[in-house]
Amino acid sequence: MTERLKSIVSQMTPSTGGLSAITTKNADDVVITLAQRTPLTKAHKGGFKDTQLDALMVKTLKQVIAKSNLDPALVEDICCGNVSDAKAAYYVRAAMLAAGFPNTTAGSSLNRFCSSGLKAVQDIANQIAVGSIEIGLAMGAESMTQGGDRLERPFVDEILANQEACDCMQPMGQTSENVGKDFDISRERQDKFAAESYRRAEMAQKAGWFDDEIMPITTTIKDPKTGEQKTVTLTKDEGIRYGTTFESLQKLKPAFLPHGDRSHAGNSSQLTDGAAAVLMMKRSTAEKLGQPILAKYVGATVAGLPPRIMGIGPSIAIPKLLSKFNVTVDDIDVVELNEAFASMAVYCLETLKIDHQKLNVRGGAIALGHPLGCTGARQIVTGLSECRRQKKKVLLTSMCIGTGMGMAGLFVNEMNV
Repeated sequence: MTERLKSIVSQMTPSTGGLSAITTKNADDVVITLAQRTPLTKAHKGGFKDTQLDALMVKTLKQVIAKSNLDPALVEDICCGNVSDAKAAYYVRAAMLAAGFPNTTAGSSLNRFCSSGLKAVQDIANQIAVGSIEIGLAMGAESMTQGGDRLERPFVDEILANQEACDCMQPMGQTSENVGKDFDISRERQDKFAAESYRRAEMAQKAGWFDDEIMPITTTIKDPKTGEQKTVTLTKDEGIRYGTTFESLQKLKPAFLPHGDRSHAGNSSQLTDGAAAVLMMKRSTAEKLGQPILAKYVGATVAGLPPRIMGIGPSIAIPKLLSKFNVTVDDIDVVELNEAFASMAVYCLETLKIDHQKLNVRGGAIALGHPLGCTGARQIVTGLSECRRQKKKVLLTSMCIGTGMGMAGLFVNEMNV
């Protein structure tokens, strides 16, 4: 009762906002009680290459039930971000039932391109905040081995008559080259950033920093030469290329000619398979059920920009989000910025004046991989783990979105601080 009264009083009292406001604890806060992910594996040749999307979902959901110590019947809705498969909603519903959630638990999928995982978190959090549900699970899952997000035909003439609408058809590599040229981000600067991403990811993996965020997944893999199938348990990210240096990246050929010569396989995000899950409920519910409170969800926002330079979306979305809560970049302790391409990462780093020492401390999508619908949730999992390791509080996540948008999310770590 006391905590409930404190919550009511705090909501009635005018707030000046800022850091103290977002870190204040109230009974009605939406909190995260579990944040886990699968290993990220190389598309087409990695550990999940023979694991269909629905299999990846059901294996992830089984792990959520096992690790959450929560009656699955209490979860009212599951939302999964996915980009490549229009049948994802079927898969989510069937996978959750097979995993052990009852038929009273609802399910859905959504697609907001690279931010789909974060959008799923926002969707579930908003439902909890307004009282539509008590407990929900947000996911992101992608098999880039089996799917892709390219258009199968051009837009109709009525759309193509508008230049910005037509620009939505530009391949992502072309938009990276546009950013490099428009803002004079040299290949050298891009390769230096990429080499650092690989160095950080290698260091983090060797030090075991990823271990607490990764849930082991047992699956079947087929030998492409012999056809022999074997059962494996995957526990490590596969995309980290040990020993990658600026000098080795400089030797790689451009990947997106004739659009430009600055982006290539070594300074662009990798094609990847993987999934992530974030379990949420109100603080009062978590306390009643004895669930560990990892973090508080503060908010998320989306912003638009010209599609031809879609990669710089975080530079638009982040200031919009921070202004809503009256905080600054200096108030942020850990930043997870999606490295779709080094061009956009360098632009956002420099334009927003983010301290590089707190950005992608464990490397980013260039080194780890970018399973499209998963990354928005994966960054939350990784960022909260890094906050716990450093005993830091405020986490900011952000990503660019194909067709010209940016999205950002704000969280407060509460575990081991």
